[in-house]
Amino acid sequence: MTNDGPTPLERFIRGILPENPVYRQLLGMCPTLAVTNSMRAAMTMAGAVAFVLICANIVTSLIRGLLKPHLRILVFTLTIATFVTIADRLIAAFMYDMSKQLGPYIPLIIVNCIIICRCEVCASKQSVFTATSDALGQALGNMLALASIATVREILGTGMWFGWRVLPAAWPDWVVMVLPPGAFLTLGLLLGCANWISVKWAQHGRKA
Repeated sequence: MTNDGPTPLERFIRGILPENPVYRQLLGMCPTLAVTNSMRAAMTMAGAVAFVLICANIVTSLIRGLLKPHLRILVFTLTIATFVTIADRLIAAFMYDMSKQLGPYIPLIIVNCIIICRCEVCASKQSVFTATSDALGQALGNMLALASIATVREILGTGMWFGWRVLPAAWPDWVVMVLPPGAFLTLGLLLGCANWISVKWAQHGRKA
């Protein structure tokens, strides 16, 4: 396997916005829409995804020389499933109420396209250090995306943020924001903002 490709720093930076898994690649949409009605749930999911992503990238990079083309997806899936099981059991043991709230979405990380994509695109081709940097960047980008969506939904939907009241009690709660339509509306608006920022950044770069 070759180590040619983006450097560790480039991999890390790309994952935050240029290749943000939610706002640029549109991956992992199911948990993004399902668990972002509160910051606690969103950050728990983001933490679980980060743990699995980093561990899966490291292991995949370590065994990249042994991967067979026709078996690589199976190996990726089994590796990811191992760490998802660990994350699921840890959350159930130490955050039981959150485990019940998230329901099947933690086990479904096994088929999260963000993780399989990074194993295929980076970890199976580059060094452990580069794969770890890529995982950290993608995990941070995913966490920022979930946090931004959950912040808008929780504040407008309940007047709270992380369980703390941030809007006056007299402020009417927009209940729709914590329901599925609010998830689609918030994602669409923030996705539009991310696209606008990317266009402006590109225009600024050409002028410079």
